[in-house]
Amino acid sequence: MSAIELTAWLSAGYAGFLLLAAYGIDLLARRAHTANDDQQTRGFTFHEDHDAWLCPEDQWLWPQSFDPENRVMRYRGSPTVCNSCPVKDSCTSSDDGRELGRTVDAWPSSESARFHRGIACAVTVLAVVWPVVASFTVEHWTGQVMLLATALAIAIAGLPLWSHLRHSPVDPEGVLFKSLDENLEERALVALDLERRRTSYASDRRATTDAPVPLSLGRTRYASDRRDIDENA
Repeated sequence: MSAIELTAWLSAGYAGFLLLAAYGIDLLARRAHTANDDQQTRGFTFHEDHDAWLCPEDQWLWPQSFDPENRVMRYRGSPTVCNSCPVKDSCTSSDDGRELGRTVDAWPSSESARFHRGIACAVTVLAVVWPVVASFTVEHWTGQVMLLATALAIAIAGLPLWSHLRHSPVDPEGVLFKSLDENLEERALVALDLERRRTSYASDRRATTDAPVPLSLGRTRYASDRRDIDENA
């Protein structure tokens, strides 16, 4: 241990600090991203089955457009509903209805998240390069081995950042956008199909059998026939 120079220890410690800084950058960016989304959608509930937001006043915000650059789906409420809402002043200043955004990708697939993840990965590269370069400046071989082992350990520890970034590409074609009319039409077809499934043949036959019209017509016809016979007799 005494053969390892102070320079080697300082270089190894600085490399470890850079690795922690890389993970800290990624963690802070993720928390800021989550906090920003929570702040913008506070009081609103997203319903995955409807692909829409429900506001605190029990009104729906439907998908209106998709921002491919920022990978954000835009939702907007009806201007007629929002402008007559009693809490409009505390909700939005727009006369076109309240708008909400929802990122369609998990972290770190969104553009801003990939930017911060890229910074974190760049710091991990520096953390690996630093002890490798420092190994050429120390004289004793034990210090060189320690620095190279530190670089290898940091490279392995930084792999999750690189792996998640590589397996989370931005795919503009990966989102199927449906307009409000298409969503309404799809929901109407689903409701119609559900109604058809609830209707059984037994209920149809029962409704036909219980119908009083044929019996009433039959009795009237027979009664009139009898009157005609009595009059002719």
